[in-house]
Amino acid sequence: MSTITLNQINTLPRAEAAALLTGLYEHSDWIAEQALAARPFASAAALKHAMVKVLAKAGRAPQLALVRAHPELAGKAMVSKNLTAESTHEQTKAGLTNCTPQEFAHIQQLNASYNTKFGFPFILAVRGPRGSGLSKQHIISTFERRLHNHPDYELAECLRNIHRIVEIRLNDKLDYEPALGHEVWDWHEWLAQFSDAHDALTVTYLTDAHLKCARTIELGMKACGFDDVRIDAVGNVVGVYKAAPTNRGTHAKTLMTGSHYDTVRNGGKYDGRLGIFVPMACVRELARAGQRLPFNLEVVAFAEEEGQRYKATFLGSGALVGDFKHEWLDQKDAEGITMRQAMKQAGLKIEDIPKLTRNAAEYLGCVEVHIEQGPVLNELDIPLGVVTSINGSVRFVGEVVGMASHAGTTPMDRRRDAATAVAELALFVEKRAAKVANLVGTIGMLTVPNGSINVVPGRCQFSLDLRATTDALRDSLMHDVLAELTAICERRGLHYSLEETMRASAAPSNANLQALWEQAVQSLGVPVFHLPSGAGHDAMKLHEVMPQAMLFVRGQNAGISHNPLESTTSDDMQLAIDAFMHLLHNLHA
Repeated sequence: MSTITLNQINTLPRAEAAALLTGLYEHSDWIAEQALAARPFASAAALKHAMVKVLAKAGRAPQLALVRAHPELAGKAMVSKNLTAESTHEQTKAGLTNCTPQEFAHIQQLNASYNTKFGFPFILAVRGPRGSGLSKQHIISTFERRLHNHPDYELAECLRNIHRIVEIRLNDKLDYEPALGHEVWDWHEWLAQFSDAHDALTVTYLTDAHLKCARTIELGMKACGFDDVRIDAVGNVVGVYKAAPTNRGTHAKTLMTGSHYDTVRNGGKYDGRLGIFVPMACVRELARAGQRLPFNLEVVAFAEEEGQRYKATFLGSGALVGDFKHEWLDQKDAEGITMRQAMKQAGLKIEDIPKLTRNAAEYLGCVEVHIEQGPVLNELDIPLGVVTSINGSVRFVGEVVGMASHAGTTPMDRRRDAATAVAELALFVEKRAAKVANLVGTIGMLTVPNGSINVVPGRCQFSLDLRATTDALRDSLMHDVLAELTAICERRGLHYSLEETMRASAAPSNANLQALWEQAVQSLGVPVFHLPSGAGHDAMKLHEVMPQAMLFVRGQNAGISHNPLESTTSDDMQLAIDAFMHLLHNLHA
């Protein structure tokens, strides 16, 4: 394939420029041709988004026609060798031209079932998030999973995959490779080899897998060229890239960045870790170029944010703002191991924890890069988002207690069923939170201890997670939910206990730091899109003592997170790295 340049696309007569973009969209060159009306493009990313907008405005009929213009995976067109050159290359790279008879038969059945249900072919960007090709098993499992989607959702998912296919094809035409994005993608794979579980990614505080992650990140930081690297008294991995020599005196301030490396159970590879590896890549490039910043850059891989092994959410970042709670040390995990014991076994010096508190006057602030963990950017086909605020949240664990009794002999009007009480509360939380935009409530755990199929539940343990864009909205929701819990238990003759395990205030982004993210995104030629963060982040803990602002990176698979399907592309990672580097070069100490 002969390569082209962005300058050619911008400057050639429209017909000639359109000819250069032939084959991006399968049998649908009109999309790229119409996108040329938005010339000149500041970047390839700007061209990609212009094409996204053209298709979005085209309406359902042209969108369906585009999807139907694509061949089935390992379908008749492949067998008869009637695929376009682009499709042939992609299906070959994924190994679909070399299926076993059993794999081929299974894919044919999936194609038939999918077409029967949806009326269009299954579309998947088989070269995957890194561009190097998905495995056949990955393709088949994705095919099987997506068969259960709603038709409207599945059409949108096909279009998103088409745009990803086009992104890779355009990269090929431009002879462009997101080299740093590929490396950062590989670093995530590298760290994901360490897990508490053999069949899922789970890394909880101070387990063997957690300690191996810390050591791996420490070695990675040293290899990237950080001047000082250490593991601190709570297990955070801290790397400092020092300011230029003329700025290293007592007046050199520090910009903090980073995120967490622990995970939820059966989680994803990018939650938290993307915010560690993006700045590490930037430091490596600065070090290789012999460049220094007018301020120190401190990258912190926070040891604990999720609160999975112990009820100590934001432990890693909390220690840096002087909010490590001494009573946490006596908490026990599921195996009866106290946090104190775990820290001593890991070689951490508990007596040094108070020394970790940062002097906010020495800091310019904190910035964090994070995968979005939601569907907004994915649905809009926008790679980056500027966060306006992090929602405030409060969490509880509780138990409702009634009376266990025989399921066959206890009349319905005589029951003191603890589980149905919590189920009723869950429905109330759902309805109450839905009344206000960006207000969410979740009962994520609901357990009947020693439950039996023929016993009315006498106890039900549950969790409660409430979040809102402001503390006032959060507290109003909390008041109503707790009042409803009291009313439910009184009406049903039950009682309950409730423990607040975490409360975090809403954290609006600092105007100056947010503006730097906006300028960085704009410099890449992609839309500047604003959104709040429904999830909590280490930046919101740092917000208690210093200004903060966040950048979101689009997630794939509807932006799902805390799930093995969590994913993003090396192209989007590259944009995040470029945006971070732009911020570093435009932040004034």
